Amino acid sequence: MTRKLFGTDGVRGVAGELLTAELALALGRAASANTGAERPQVLIVRDTRESGEMLQAALAAGVSAAGGDALLGGVMPTPAAPLLIARYGFDLAAVISASHNPYRDNGIKFFAGDGYKLSDEAELAIERELETAPGAASDAASASAPSPAPPAIGRIRELRGAPEDYLRELHVRFRDLDLDGLDVLLDCANGATYQVAPEIFRRLGATVSVIADAPDGRNINAGCGSTHIHALAERMRAGAHAVGFAFDGDGDRMLAIDRHGEVVDGDELMALAVLHLRERGRLSGNGVAVTVMTNYGFHSAMQRAGVEVGITAVGDRYVLEELRARSWTLGGEQSGHIIDMGFNSTGDGIASALLTLEALGGRDLSERDAMSKLPQRLVNVPVRDRGALERAKELDVAVGAAERELVGRGRVLVRSSGTEPLVRVMVEAPTDEEAEEVCRRLAAVVERELG
Repeated sequence: MTRKLFGTDGVRGVAGELLTAELALALGRAASANTGAERPQVLIVRDTRESGEMLQAALAAGVSAAGGDALLGGVMPTPAAPLLIARYGFDLAAVISASHNPYRDNGIKFFAGDGYKLSDEAELAIERELETAPGAASDAASASAPSPAPPAIGRIRELRGAPEDYLRELHVRFRDLDLDGLDVLLDCANGATYQVAPEIFRRLGATVSVIADAPDGRNINAGCGSTHIHALAERMRAGAHAVGFAFDGDGDRMLAIDRHGEVVDGDELMALAVLHLRERGRLSGNGVAVTVMTNYGFHSAMQRAGVEVGITAVGDRYVLEELRARSWTLGGEQSGHIIDMGFNSTGDGIASALLTLEALGGRDLSERDAMSKLPQRLVNVPVRDRGALERAKELDVAVGAAERELVGRGRVLVRSSGTEPLVRVMVEAPTDEEAEEVCRRLAAVVERELG
């Protein structure tokens, strides 16, 4: 049996269509039953989407129907979930969020009692239960069928002080970081960080200004946040702030802006963090895990520094798998999803911003020198069948020729999209002009052979 509901990051879809209250209830019941606990204690947190309250109520009802207790943490960033699992010993945590997607979408992802997202096997077991258990099927029509009664009905109650618990974990980790007088601008994407992010920066002494911190249920990620970084960049260029940070809707990723309005992506942020953590003796295994999209300049910098680099497929779950397999500390993606296993078992945008400032040690972000980025060009080419890429002989020859051109100076990456009929062509080269020319040439071959 293959998974039908769970994708790479939980169950996600348009709220009220794919992701209904009936499905949320069934997921809550099945996930709770699969913890193996006699009376599972289940944390539920959400972002600011208007559908979040509906799904929270349904999910909590499912937990209770399975004989578990649902603890409602309210609006909290995704990375708060594993930290609160560790603090309270919860058996399961559910996060209601669709991350950087528009407000109409929502999602449910689960963290197990060990603080890690559910394994493929656990998600498959939940789907199997949805298909076979009475009243727990994935479609609304069968969700009203009779279900066997649990030994006891669980309770639903608010977990008071949950945001403060998360802030305390951040404060303990960064207690030696003195931000006194630092002028910081935050873009909270009208999402889950809108209260806790400004608060922790203020507690550490920073002077804080905030944009996109007035969620109305529909404005999450709307022209703001890390996926619409231009809003923060414009404010940075117009103002006198020292540094800016933009989070996404659920707070698990972050991009930075220096005082001149230049975007600092996850590659540069990881390079800063790697060198800092190694100097502090906190880079276990002297290695870092990144995806195939990571800039060639990062690899060159790590080679000079003598740091091993593990390369994974695109997606934070693959980065995490690499970190756990190698017992390494740090990994992440160009998008700003950075995992510091010394603090949390998932990406944490607020912690990543504070780690960046810790790594700078009082220097200005515009003076960063951990790596030099190579110019990068990325083109998405529509194709008839993305699976045909493996059989594209003309393209294989063209890619080989381009790789020989750029050996030791840049790189070429041609891959199929995981979700759309597209082939992505990425080229990095010493100059903008060369990157543009090689990318254009390869994209033309893809279009001719596969378009």
